[in-house]
Amino acid sequence: MQKVVAIIFYFLILSAGSVVVAQISPGKLAAVHAHLEGISNCTQCHTLGDKVTNAKCMDCHVELKSRIEQKRGYHSSSDIRGKNCVSCHNDHHGVNFQILRFDKQKFNHDLSGFKLTGVHAKKECKDCHKADHITDGKIKNKKFTYLGLNPACLGCHTDYHQKTLSAVCSNCHGVDAFKPAVKFNHTTTKYPLTGMHQAVPCIKCHEVTTKNGLKFQEFAGIKFQSCLDCHTDPHKNKFGQNCSQCHITESFHTVKGISNFDHDRTKFKLENKHKDVPCLKCHKTSVTAPLKYARCLDCHPDYHKNQFVKQGVVQDCSDCHSTTGFTLFSYTVEQHNKGNFRLEGAHLATPCLACHKKQEKWSFKSIGLRCVDCHKDIHESYISKEFYPEKSCDICHNTSKWQVLTYDHVKTGFELTGGHAKPTCRDCHFKKNPVGPEQQQFSSLNSTCTQCHPDIHFKQFETNGETNCLRCHTTNLWKIVNFDHNTTSYKLDGKHQKVACAKCHKPVTREQNTFVLYKIKNTRCENCH
Repeated sequence: MQKVVAIIFYFLILSAGSVVVAQISPGKLAAVHAHLEGISNCTQCHTLGDKVTNAKCMDCHVELKSRIEQKRGYHSSSDIRGKNCVSCHNDHHGVNFQILRFDKQKFNHDLSGFKLTGVHAKKECKDCHKADHITDGKIKNKKFTYLGLNPACLGCHTDYHQKTLSAVCSNCHGVDAFKPAVKFNHTTTKYPLTGMHQAVPCIKCHEVTTKNGLKFQEFAGIKFQSCLDCHTDPHKNKFGQNCSQCHITESFHTVKGISNFDHDRTKFKLENKHKDVPCLKCHKTSVTAPLKYARCLDCHPDYHKNQFVKQGVVQDCSDCHSTTGFTLFSYTVEQHNKGNFRLEGAHLATPCLACHKKQEKWSFKSIGLRCVDCHKDIHESYISKEFYPEKSCDICHNTSKWQVLTYDHVKTGFELTGGHAKPTCRDCHFKKNPVGPEQQQFSSLNSTCTQCHPDIHFKQFETNGETNCLRCHTTNLWKIVNFDHNTTSYKLDGKHQKVACAKCHKPVTREQNTFVLYKIKNTRCENCH
């Protein structure tokens, strides 16, 4: 019955005109509801016989209704849920009345479902709540609204990565600043960073370019399957392209599995003694640092101290030595004979050190070319310089055999003939001493016979203190071929010419010396007959 009365009353009002409307309406609607003015629109918000209901509000505010049904946003928060709309948004208070009114400074944005943190908390409402950020056309056309924003980062922010990475920016970025990406962890990617890679600036691998007219830094699609995707191969593929076989990410200079490294694959093959040398003996800073290796002297000191220099360049060790050891050498006699001192005779069998290592160190230069530079001159002070100038041993000796002599004795003024040609030099020039060493006698010798031979005639033929055996004898078999008895004081004639010498010249003993008497003072006949 009451509903019937209300209906009748409603139609009476419609027929009463504007005077009645003015008396029934509590006041003008706010500007946002101005399109609902007029008695015919009352039921748009009011239910006859009842209060203004939330359902009527939601009939118009469908976007808000959808969010509430999804339990999203401020109107679904615990503080607002269950309230009547008119408790906050009542109307009929005039055209300029603000239905949507709250203190922006005190508004708890957490209730909206989007908590303001970091730099978001420092922004003005208008910085985010603007038409540019609204994609729904109906909401975007509203004169004023806080609806229509997508809470996803890309709802407000430009996709710097241009769909090459996830649209969820918060996976990597924090709310305080986009850079650095504090949440990003490279270990969760397909290429975890280890060793020195951890210290490499991002931009070294992820270059900044331009894409679609915008600044763009490439993160996805970077090649990383091979080290050579980023690094240049300093070995030019000599060791293959799998750098990790030898290197680690902590440092290129640290080589793993060095004991198994095949040095033969380098330009310097390790042979003989080099195989036993520890790596760090040559690679003093790191095994990857470039090394000179073309010449032995690139690693080894010049042991010979510039003794082998040609045209200002020190000759390399490999000219004489090999990797089997420095104590062995390949320097040949033929090479030696190209120098200033030819090796001949016994010198061919002489050890190198006998000449070149007389002291602690080896010497090859300025060690002398003369015999006496190496050999002791045993004849010094015994032979006059005129007979061996500059102490040249080769005037008498040769390198084949020291005892074989070739000296021309004619140069001394005493030619060796007959029996003199048979004795050795030592027989005449080395006087035996029963109580001591032999005594040399060269310059001290004269050419008199008695200097070497005993005077068996006991000075019977001495003239002016000298006995000249050659007056009677020759050097051949000591035969008497030169003696002429007729040159004496007793000429032989008649039967005397056939008498044997011993018949007249008989042995005598005088002063304990027995000898044949040739100087007979008394030559009277009765002395013999």
